[in-house]
Amino acid sequence: MRVVVHGSELAAATAAAALCWVGHQVTWLAHPDSPWASLENSDWLTSEPGLKAQIEIGKASGQLTVIDSIPESLEADIHWLALSPEQRDAAERYVEHVPGRQSTPLVIVNNSTFPVGQTEKLEALLGHAGQVAVALPDRLEEGRAWETFTRPAHWLLGSEDEWATQQIRELLRAFNRRHEVFQLMPRRAAELTKLAINGMLATRISFMNELAGLADSLGVDVEYVRQGMGADTRIGFEYLYPGCGFGGPSFSRDLMRLADVQHSTGRESHLLEHVLDINEGKKETLFRKLWNHFQGELEGRTVAIWGAAFKPGTARIDHAPVLTLLEALWAQGVKVQLHDPAALHALAELYPDQPLLTLCEGDFYAACEGADALMLVTEWKCYWNPDWRRLLQALRTPLILDGRNIYDPAYVASRGFIYRGIGRRG
Repeated sequence: MRVVVHGSELAAATAAAALCWVGHQVTWLAHPDSPWASLENSDWLTSEPGLKAQIEIGKASGQLTVIDSIPESLEADIHWLALSPEQRDAAERYVEHVPGRQSTPLVIVNNSTFPVGQTEKLEALLGHAGQVAVALPDRLEEGRAWETFTRPAHWLLGSEDEWATQQIRELLRAFNRRHEVFQLMPRRAAELTKLAINGMLATRISFMNELAGLADSLGVDVEYVRQGMGADTRIGFEYLYPGCGFGGPSFSRDLMRLADVQHSTGRESHLLEHVLDINEGKKETLFRKLWNHFQGELEGRTVAIWGAAFKPGTARIDHAPVLTLLEALWAQGVKVQLHDPAALHALAELYPDQPLLTLCEGDFYAACEGADALMLVTEWKCYWNPDWRRLLQALRTPLILDGRNIYDPAYVASRGFIYRGIGRRG
């Protein structure tokens, strides 16, 4: 098929690379705000495992063409829109001026997180018989985008048109061989379901974080509670790990979009508002533990932080817990020495002139030299099994604040450290 992918999001890059990989003739038009010249060396693209290499393979084979503007003569079978929520107006202009001038049949794939009902609005801009818009919400996971696109567990397909449904099945046939991955539903239902999934996941995380706080107050190790809850088949173990808050561009935007949808219908969600409030509060958890340990005497101290990205496997720091944590530490005059395998460049761009921030490349133990505490914020695999003897020598105060509960409290304490986790008993 002839496919045009439009957008500068991770979803656009992944779709362009994957669709040309299985033989489709793909033209990728980045959004004008982020043209290919600025995308090709961006941190999020180069850090996404295997994606940049697949794009280069597609370009070299001729199956993928990257352009800055659509030629007047271009016709396509599929226009795949993977734009940011803020680019809804741009999506409407694109559909009106690009596929809207084509007279032959085509399908618009709305892979963006727009308001519920937007797919129908895009279709209304086409105006030609045989031109249909379907909703195929973005379900990618940063850090494993290629895997989640090419080996999907589940796709939500919003379509009320049999021909358009067949076209999408053919477009993605190569990724639908192991088992049926499409769940067909009306377009508005697919758009709302995507938001509802992330809302439920956020609710589970925030509820577990609330329980961790309660466990702390009651002198209970929350790990026992997590194991007991997860063993109940009605609940399961997924997304039951307490921590110091969640972030990320897609997850956070989807929650805000769901809140907007509810507000626009006049149905305020006190539950979702509380979930968001809990998450913002949890981003300061490690700061409060540090404050309590030193009884508020923080000015002039040095803290080491391991991990800044909102999750392992990505260079993004959008809405990441570390941002709230840094602001709280700096407000108390605390110097921060920070290591992250991928996100240092993003931090340097965000805080170019912050005298209390030292970014440590390479050796993550260097961030701990002379520090009064180590805060584990992002659970990169390189942090899971440190050289405890070397770490003890590097830290001025042997205090470990584990924001992801990746360490065993008893073992860490046996190595001479003071351990504080999220609801864990050290």
